[in-house]
Amino acid sequence: MIKFAIVGMGHIASKHIDAIEKAEGAKLTAICDTNTERLKEVPTGVKTYTDLSVMLEENNDISVVNICVPSGLHARLTKIVAEHKRHIIVEKPMSLKLEDAEEMIEVAKENGVKLAVVHPNRFRPAIQKLKEKVESGVFGKLSHANATVRWNRNQEYYDQAPWRGTKEFDGGVLMNQAIHNLDLMLWLMGPVESVQSMVATRLRNIETEDVATSVVRFKNGALGVIEAATTIYPKNLEESISIFGETASVKIGGRNANYIETWDIEGVTEEEINSTVEEIKADPFGKPGHQWIIEDMVDAIKEDREPIVSGEDGMAPIKLILAIIESSEKGTQITLS
Repeated sequence: MIKFAIVGMGHIASKHIDAIEKAEGAKLTAICDTNTERLKEVPTGVKTYTDLSVMLEENNDISVVNICVPSGLHARLTKIVAEHKRHIIVEKPMSLKLEDAEEMIEVAKENGVKLAVVHPNRFRPAIQKLKEKVESGVFGKLSHANATVRWNRNQEYYDQAPWRGTKEFDGGVLMNQAIHNLDLMLWLMGPVESVQSMVATRLRNIETEDVATSVVRFKNGALGVIEAATTIYPKNLEESISIFGETASVKIGGRNANYIETWDIEGVTEEEINSTVEEIKADPFGKPGHQWIIEDMVDAIKEDREPIVSGEDGMAPIKLILAIIESSEKGTQITLS
């Protein structure tokens, strides 16, 4: 069994606990949080700590630490874990600054440990099918893509914790809510060459943006449109990813981008389309994405390979988001290096 620990008992930690409990070959050993009240919620039999270094020093059998603290703390805690020679799974976004992401990747390499970033939406059944079709070439020459997140996060949501909506610890709609969707767009379409963007803080009393729009050009020549907002009244409306090419048009939508809304591919019959749509509808979520991430880390350790969602993968949407924000601030097109 590969033994895991978690640092940070906030909202997302419950998904990690559940994923580790269900994952084959994984066992949860310890949890660390500076808030002793939160540690009262830890499952029976799991050790609790208020100091990360102490937890690691007292438990040499811990192989992986899942970092579930506010985003602005990811880089510092990743360094501590890596220097203790433990593998790392870090929640999205892996950092809020590009230099921090680069340092996290470097410190993991220097200490010979594996670094995985939590982008679980890649493993949803509809997205997996779309990825297969993109890689098979059925789209022909790609025209453009559309990434949309139209969600509601009201002021009460941001007021639940003092770090939410801050530039130092949280980030805005792009870093916090839309980053999974942007990860999918990059994973499916490839790297972005340039962006022209506008972002704003329209309705929420926060430091960061609550709405963003951007037009991008991919390195393959295709175009893309990004729309992200937490200002949608009165509840989440949709998350979608659409890809268009000379011989195919596909849209994966719903409130969380897990249903097929359009599946038009040259040579595919109406019967085949309906069969695919119904297959996804019957099981739109599949195995939980966090469980995929945990089990992949177990396999990566045993096979001595990189995790399927690596540090470099986690850095890609951060680089894009920072370029979008820079483009808006400067009022000009930004070329990504």
